[in-house]
Amino acid sequence: MNPPSAAPAFLERHGWAGAKVVPLAGDASFRRYFRVTDRGRTAVLMDAPPDLEDSRPFLFVAEWLLANGFRAPRPMAADLGRGLLLLEDFGDRRMGPVLAREPDREEAVYARAVDVLVALHRVPPPAELRPYDRAELLREVLLFPEWYLRAAGVTADLETYVAAWDAVWGDVLAETAQAPVLVLRDYHADNLMLLDDAEGIAGLGLLDFQDALAGHRAYDLVSLLQDARRDVSPRLEAAMVERFVVRGGIADPAGFRRAYEVLGAQRNVKILGIFVRLRDRDGRCGYVEMLPRVWRLVERNLAHPALAPVRAWFDAHVPRHLRADWCRG
Repeated sequence: MNPPSAAPAFLERHGWAGAKVVPLAGDASFRRYFRVTDRGRTAVLMDAPPDLEDSRPFLFVAEWLLANGFRAPRPMAADLGRGLLLLEDFGDRRMGPVLAREPDREEAVYARAVDVLVALHRVPPPAELRPYDRAELLREVLLFPEWYLRAAGVTADLETYVAAWDAVWGDVLAETAQAPVLVLRDYHADNLMLLDDAEGIAGLGLLDFQDALAGHRAYDLVSLLQDARRDVSPRLEAAMVERFVVRGGIADPAGFRRAYEVLGAQRNVKILGIFVRLRDRDGRCGYVEMLPRVWRLVERNLAHPALAPVRAWFDAHVPRHLRADWCRG
């Protein structure tokens, strides 16, 4: 993967002439990342083609997080016309790979990630953020019939599908309207960096937050603990939900856990559609390898009594043989 043609001039303008540029692991977006190294200092070059990605939301949320004491990568230079950003380098200690090597640290690391969310939710979200409202929730769950079911050759009854979801969102949306928080939306082990230069919440670097909205405080907790990319044991998940409830001062734990499962179902069903879209539209086939794990999460979400209407729809329209492994071939 070669850096963009505009990168050398951009780097030279900002004091990095002649720096070594090597690719870093990317994400599910159109953005690309490179590590820039020069005389003992490093930075990260983000290439976000402006016809495909708007970098302004990333910069806005990064500045807000930094102003409120959280560790987002500090912007060092930007050329929005060419989609280039030079960012603070958080190193290579991404939470997922670190825990694969050091599993004995899992509980402590997840506890830190939960505590970051608790602290984040104590700060009112930026007024400029759009709400994570019914229209957005519906747009996302429609990715499942649009991509997953279409790939499976199933024509979905969208009217009853939408009605099933509407039946379970009422309480969640009511609570969100009263007390929204900043929802980063992709708060999981591949987007969290373990930093050696700080303790507590300052020791966790945050990535991939440009799609942030103002929504329910259970959403990012679901993203963390029902992770499409790595298994989180039921014991650890339960302990971390309890930690969040206690430290976050949740007044209605039962209602919070209900919202947690509803938003878990919404997020995981959305992911099923996104991962098939990544394969069929973008030619990125690796994501479908995670579908069995996501289906296990969906099945568990749908077992919650609050999701009975959605579970009934799935039972009527998505046969068992079209779940989990069918689309990995």
